[in-house]
Amino acid sequence: MSLNVIDLIKGQLGPALVSQAASQFGESESGISKAIGGMLPAVLGGLANNSDNPGVLDAISNASSSGILGNLLGGASSSPVISTLLTSIFGDKISGIVNAIATYAGISNNSSSSLLNLVTGATVGSIGKYAADNNLDKSGISSLLGEQKGIVSSLLPAGLSLASLNLGSWFGGGSSNADVAPRTEEPKIEVTRSTTAAGTNPDRNNNEGGGSIWKWLLPLLLLIAAGYFLWKQCDKKQTTTTTTVTDSTGSATDTAAVTTPADTSASTTATPAAKTDENIDLNGVMLKGYKGGMEDQMITFLKSGNYKNAADDAALKDKWYDFDHVNFKMGSSTELEAGSQGQLDNLVAILKAFPDAKIKIGGYTDKTGNEAANVKLSKARAEFIKAALGKAGVGAQVLEAEGYGSKYAKVDAKASDAERAADRKMAVRFAK
Repeated sequence: MSLNVIDLIKGQLGPALVSQAASQFGESESGISKAIGGMLPAVLGGLANNSDNPGVLDAISNASSSGILGNLLGGASSSPVISTLLTSIFGDKISGIVNAIATYAGISNNSSSSLLNLVTGATVGSIGKYAADNNLDKSGISSLLGEQKGIVSSLLPAGLSLASLNLGSWFGGGSSNADVAPRTEEPKIEVTRSTTAAGTNPDRNNNEGGGSIWKWLLPLLLLIAAGYFLWKQCDKKQTTTTTTVTDSTGSATDTAAVTTPADTSASTTATPAAKTDENIDLNGVMLKGYKGGMEDQMITFLKSGNYKNAADDAALKDKWYDFDHVNFKMGSSTELEAGSQGQLDNLVAILKAFPDAKIKIGGYTDKTGNEAANVKLSKARAEFIKAALGKAGVGAQVLEAEGYGSKYAKVDAKASDAERAADRKMAVRFAK
């Protein structure tokens, strides 16, 4: 399976950056997230379509040493290098892309323009870092970009297409209308009817047998098409709204009540309201967290006495609590995204308030990539969190850190990155 470059970039555009960008541009977090979801495939498509452009290859080769990833909001949005690169890959299509994304995400054109620069900086910087880490020369970078051409269209969220972005002639020279229809579409069945007037066809009696076939075949085909459409809709809804978390024992529990990342780019309907941190009462001390989120659920469980009354570990193994904020940068087991430390501090406070409580840390990945590497990465991330808790003075309460890789992932590897995000997580459960 070739590398999906989108996965490299997502680590740079996490919830913390979305929140900061929303504040800086005066937009909603959902609008910023939706815009990024549309821009990423478009920018990647632009680079892929220019995989042999010397200017593009130079920009990527030099990105690793430019420090652009460390200052996306302050540097990329106003960088002349990024502006020149955008002109090189999109030419006179830039304004059309900006307008289309602004309309799609419900943000201003100015915000859309700044975001396009930011996303381009994150894309070029991420590919440049990957190239430097893996010793890719310009030929290797060109090949990597070329591999992305076949997946760009499939990465665009519903409601956007290469045609709507005025890029419909890319990747094969297709018509600008080629991508207008949404990707989830009810199958169409065409039936050719005879236009010969009744009574004038000498073979009419012979054709009546064929007509009788359609009397039962057409309704059957329509019924199959309707069933397929409904199944696809239900399947899509299930994979984007629920998550199944399992323990190493193989037991499974439906954690739909635990908030998981929403695919804000997968629908053109109203976007759910962004979560807001609230005060969570920890024995009179107020922690910042989501109502109904990890901290709230853990504190409620501990106060109920259910942990104290649990006879053994078997009574606790089916209930996992997903971290709402703790996220690692893409491919890393030692670098957390901005904003992650706050929830780790909250977990430390909870464990100190309930010193008899013991926990277990679990790491999970999605179904893409090599499974041995996924297990290793998820294990290393779980161990990192365990070590961080140890440094904070509650290490004795962390009994185990385990990585499960994609063993319990539910979302298909070919699904969108936003859908697969539900499987990429860190979680904690109580243990005895």
